[in-house]
Amino acid sequence: MKKIVFPLIFLILLLGACSSNKAFDAMPVAEKMRIGNELFGRKKYNKAIPYYTAVAFEKNSAYTAEAQARIADCYFNQNKFIDAIFEYEELIRIFPDYEDINLAYFQIGVCHFERSLSPHYSQEETNSAIASFERFIEKFPFDHKKSEAIEYINKCHYKLLEKKYYNGYAYYKMYDYSAALMYFDEIIELGNINELDKKSLYYAARIYIVRKDKDNALKMSEKINARYPDSKEAHKINKLVEKKF
Repeated sequence: MKKIVFPLIFLILLLGACSSNKAFDAMPVAEKMRIGNELFGRKKYNKAIPYYTAVAFEKNSAYTAEAQARIADCYFNQNKFIDAIFEYEELIRIFPDYEDINLAYFQIGVCHFERSLSPHYSQEETNSAIASFERFIEKFPFDHKKSEAIEYINKCHYKLLEKKYYNGYAYYKMYDYSAALMYFDEIIELGNINELDKKSLYYAARIYIVRKDKDNALKMSEKINARYPDSKEAHKINKLVEKKF
């Protein structure tokens, strides 16, 4: 008896699935788009994707480009940034004249930024984010999101500076002072007033003190006192300079 029941249940499920697929295929494009938008509005992004995908395949539909954009947005809102980048790029490739194509360019930059690792690690995605936002600004110089894109670029550049600092600090801890100074000097020469500059000055000064390089030690001491006179780093360097020289 069991041998008969199980195939029967399977057949019923299969017929139900076929019927459901036929109903889905027969559904008007506008209805698929409406359901997709309703699911999107309820943050049911994974369930919305099949509806948007079905609409996107309808090349002659007035909803096609918008559906492609929403597919990308669905992946973005689920933090599936690689998939989102692919879908935004597809939107740009297939529908370059879409009315909100500027947002696709912008979102690609955000995806790369969100995928970027902490400054202790490789920064390929950070560089990709910079390139994407610069591409956005170049194509849409008067877009309302330009200032936001610039903010992202500044964050990316700061992260790259953090990467340089951590590289320098790693070499400092390994007593490879020449390599450490190469990174610290790059940061110091920018003349920014921030934590990375202060720490780079501090460790560069310590290296010159260890090397008994009085001229450069005093130069670093003057800079850290001028830029960060009340900092604990400045006080420590002043004591070391007094003691060693």
